[in-house]
Amino acid sequence: MHGTLNKDKQSNSESTFAAPAQKKSLKLVLLAALFLLLLIFGEHLSRNSLLPALAPRIDGTSNSISVSAFHVLQHIDAKLCRALGCLDRTVSDFSAWKITSAALAPENAREGLKNPANQSLLQVEIQNRLAIAVLAPNLEISLTDAEESEIKSLQFTPQEWLPKAWQESHPDFLKKGIPSGEMLQLELLISLPLNAAGYRVRVLYP
Repeated sequence: MHGTLNKDKQSNSESTFAAPAQKKSLKLVLLAALFLLLLIFGEHLSRNSLLPALAPRIDGTSNSISVSAFHVLQHIDAKLCRALGCLDRTVSDFSAWKITSAALAPENAREGLKNPANQSLLQVEIQNRLAIAVLAPNLEISLTDAEESEIKSLQFTPQEWLPKAWQESHPDFLKKGIPSGEMLQLELLISLPLNAAGYRVRVLYP
């Protein structure tokens, strides 16, 4: 026995099979769109913890691809903030800071380093090497003797160690922090004890 399928029945059969396939692809598109929206709003809601965690270093020690990807993320984040509003919370991060140079010399070279009445000039160059703004830390100067034992410790708040001209040009730095990549050159006057033979400079957050 043999026979032929009616054309109308054949087209109905094809449409019957096509409908579930179309519904399945539509579901996938909707799920993908929903997932993308969740990612976007998730990033927006957790941006104050997510951005610092993902921020690479811009001093050449991070992969260039990760730096470029983070700049794209920042661009998207800025657009979301314009559209939805953001509450910025600047972070404090020890790893952001790199002391590129430090040098101690007497303010009056003829009087010598060991003269207690003579103030010495500490010149420090420090950089925020993260791709985001970071709160300014305190600076701690540890003076050591010949055996490298600490004999005196000095702490300077951001208002004390940041250059006055820089503070005037960034009046809201206590809230917004130090911009990404900012290189700061500062000079601090300190008095050296008689037995001072060395020094260490580090950053700390109170």
